Amino acid sequence: MAVNKIGEVEFGVDLPAFEPDTSLETVKTFAKLIGWGGARFSDHEAARKEGLAGAMVPGVLSQGYLVAMIHHWAPAAEIKAIDTVFRAPVIADEPHTITGVVTDIDEDAGLVEIDLTVANSKGETRVFGTATVGLPAN
Repeated sequence: MAVNKIGEVEFGVDLPAFEPDTSLETVKTFAKLIGWGGARFSDHEAARKEGLAGAMVPGVLSQGYLVAMIHHWAPAAEIKAIDTVFRAPVIADEPHTITGVVTDIDEDAGLVEIDLTVANSKGETRVFGTATVGLPAN
């Protein structure tokens, strides 16, 4: 169920999990659109020659997916800040799941803090972070 106002948010609630499109085709297209060429974003074998596990998803695309997950949960949300730590590459063509949990609510300021995680199918955290989200009052 979508959240529309800050009064509908509960502390400790898990946001609905989100499975981003990490297909090589999507990653390749996105990297090209933002001007990030190179094999590390477009070719698994060439990326392995660079010492990577395969072609990787650009960090800015991972952040975009984090924001998409938040907007799926709360369409009216305004992302005030998002801070991420990239622990390991998100590899293209591998399934990943994005999760979030509400860790703070400031009803007076209309702000919600959310801890975010991107994990691969092995449950390994690849990216984690925190978002500060503004929501309308009741």
